[in-house]
Amino acid sequence: MKIKRWETPKANVDLIPMIDIVFQLILFFLVSTTFAILPGINVNLPQSSTAKGAPTAGITITAKSDGILYFNDVQVNSESLGTYLADFDTQGKPKEEYPVTLEADSEVTNGMVVSIFDVLRKNGFSAVNLRTTNK
Repeated sequence: MKIKRWETPKANVDLIPMIDIVFQLILFFLVSTTFAILPGINVNLPQSSTAKGAPTAGITITAKSDGILYFNDVQVNSESLGTYLADFDTQGKPKEEYPVTLEADSEVTNGMVVSIFDVLRKNGFSAVNLRTTNK
């Protein structure tokens, strides 16, 4: 008579379902995360009911109500702003087409905005977007 031996079951862990779940979690977090590339300068932007979205790539000039100017993240004054604009590398794109975003506090005077526009035009930049918030 033959005696049958029961083989001990071998534990086998299937990793494919776990990899699927981890992949779905990674996709969920990538899709649900927002990436905003904005300078960390707080400004009280003016409101507009006709504002349209524009890409923020390029140069960002920020004017605060106390007269402080920022070129991207660097604090500048009105005289050195022209130097920064003249030395800026537009990566082969013409300066007339290179996007410039002007973020001016709602309390900034019209004269300050005009002087920034003058500096931009003297350095060849003419594609300027004014940043506002929706009403």
